Amino acid sequence: MTERRRYALREPALDDAIDALVAQAEEHFGEIEGSELVRQMLVSVLGMAREGVRVGDLKLLNSTIKELRHAFRVFEPYRGVRKVAAFGSARTREDDPEWGQAEAFAARMSQEGWMTITGGGGGIMEAAQRGAGRDASFGVNIHLPFEQQPNPIIAGDPKLINFRYFFSRKVTFVKESHAIALFPGGFGTHDEGFESLTLIQTGKSEMLPVVFIDAPGGSYWRDWEEYVRSHLHRKHMIGDADLSLFRVTDRVEEAVEEILGFYRNYHSSRYVGDKLVIRLCHALSEEQIDTLNVEFADLLRRGRIEASRPVGPEADEVPGLARIAMHFDRRSIGRLRQLIDRVNGFLVEPVTQPDASDREIVELPLPADARRRRDEL
Repeated sequence: MTERRRYALREPALDDAIDALVAQAEEHFGEIEGSELVRQMLVSVLGMAREGVRVGDLKLLNSTIKELRHAFRVFEPYRGVRKVAAFGSARTREDDPEWGQAEAFAARMSQEGWMTITGGGGGIMEAAQRGAGRDASFGVNIHLPFEQQPNPIIAGDPKLINFRYFFSRKVTFVKESHAIALFPGGFGTHDEGFESLTLIQTGKSEMLPVVFIDAPGGSYWRDWEEYVRSHLHRKHMIGDADLSLFRVTDRVEEAVEEILGFYRNYHSSRYVGDKLVIRLCHALSEEQIDTLNVEFADLLRRGRIEASRPVGPEADEVPGLARIAMHFDRRSIGRLRQLIDRVNGFLVEPVTQPDASDREIVELPLPADARRRRDEL
C-alpha cells in the first residue's frame, strides 16, 4: 500500500502499521469502499497525537466523529427516500396558525412519500412531526439547557439523534435533506435559512428547493423577503438570479408544488472533471437542448450544453437516468436554478418521483403513516 501514501505521517514504522491495520480490517469486514480515506483519517488522528493537540480539542473531534457516525448509521436505511427539513420556532403553540401550517405541510409531504426531518423539539418541530407521523419522521436534536426536550412524536424513536454541537447537527441536516421548509422562528430559524441559502449559492451543497411558509395571510416571511430585496438585492449584495433560490408563500399546496416541481424531471447532479453532469428522469429532445443553449449560454465557460451518457466516476450512479452536461462556470448558481426550472418546465404533466439515491437505486417501502395517508386520498 506504500505507493498510495500521498498523505502520511512520514514515520515508516507507523505508516506501515496503519497500512497493515487497514488491510487487516478489510480481511475482517470485507472490502472497504473508502479504504484510502480510512487510512488518511488514521494518519490525521495519530498526527494530532504527535503534535500534542490539546485534550479539549481531541474531545471536540472525538464527539463529532461519534455523532456523525451514529447519524450516518441511522439515515443509511432510508437513503432511497426523499426528505424535507422543517425549521421553525420551538415556542410556537398548538393554537397558533403557524402550527397548523407546519402540520398540514408535513402531512402533505408524507402523502407524497417524503419523510420529514426536524430538530426533534417542540413548537413547529412537533407540529411537523405530528403531520408526518412517527414512521416518516427524523429528529435531529441538540442538547440545550432549555426548550429542546424531544417532542412526544419522536421521543424514544431510533430515528431520534442527539447532538452536542450545532455544526455537526447542521452537517446532518444539509447532507440528508432534499428540500428545506422554514416556518416563522427566532435566531436559530434565520440562521438555518441563511446558512442553507449560503451553501446553495456558493455551490457547497447540492441544489435543492427552499420554501419559506407564512401563516395564512401572514407577513413574517414576506417582510423578510422585502428586507432581502430592499437591502441585499438593491445594494447589489446578491444578484437578480439569487432571488430564484427560494420561494415565499402562505399556502401549503404552493410550498408542496415548489418542492415536487423541482424534482419533476431534475434528479441530481455532480461534477465529473470540469463538467457538471445533471441527471434527469426524462431525456430532453434536441430542440429542448438547443433552447437551453440559447437561453443559458451565459452559464458556460466554453462549449455547449449537450446530452451525455454516464461517464467516469458517476457512471454507476443511477445508471438508468438521462443526462445533460456542460462546462458550468461554477459561479452562476441562481441561473443554474433557473435552468433546472426550465428543464422541469418542459414537462407539462407531473411524473412519478424517483428515489433519492445518487448511488445505487434502492427500493424502499413508504413509511406506514405515509401509506395510510396515501390510501385515504
